[in-house]
Amino acid sequence: MISFSQVSKRFPGGFEALRDVTFTIEAGEMAFVSGHSGAGKSTLLKMIAAIETPSSGSVVVNGQNIGKMSRTAVPYLRRNVGLVFQDHKLLFNRTAFENVMLPLHIAGFDPTEGARRVRAALDKVGLLNREKAFPVALSGGEQQRLCIARAIVNRPSILLADEPTGNLDANYAHDILEMFKSFNQVGVTILIATPDPTAAREWKARLLTLNHGALAA
Repeated sequence: MISFSQVSKRFPGGFEALRDVTFTIEAGEMAFVSGHSGAGKSTLLKMIAAIETPSSGSVVVNGQNIGKMSRTAVPYLRRNVGLVFQDHKLLFNRTAFENVMLPLHIAGFDPTEGARRVRAALDKVGLLNREKAFPVALSGGEQQRLCIARAIVNRPSILLADEPTGNLDANYAHDILEMFKSFNQVGVTILIATPDPTAAREWKARLLTLNHGALAA
């Protein structure tokens, strides 16, 4: 469960990315957050993953108050939150397999069990036959699927995606959204940031709309 209560976020210099935002997403729900560039979508997702903390108000994720968590507790929260970044953040000097293995290595997984999980995640996104390829050898759509494999390898209960279809053609974009829907159907809570609300309507999913940091009625 994800709960925002009167959340505001001000950055140094006075820029207010979010203003008095309140909403709840139930466990197992699939939702989209839409809005113009700079509306606060990325900041909202980063708060759920404890990358940012609120300036005021409270953000509660799986029973944990993000603003009051100790630094040592944050990695444990993130093991249950998968995040697909807008700019991929892949390591280009490592293979697809090694990119997906990284979060498991950091979490201290047994290498044999880790390898099994990595191959299962790559298989889910259709990249098992590309496990030895470096990211530079992958297409834009394949790189995005690799990011999704890395996000799900820990088997998180929450999956966040920041404009995952922004640079993809229509066919690839549809495939990516189908993938997220399949994860949701097995109980994963999904929140996708997008500038285009069309997908939310197409998938009959809940839509949250941000306008200059405020949640539209």
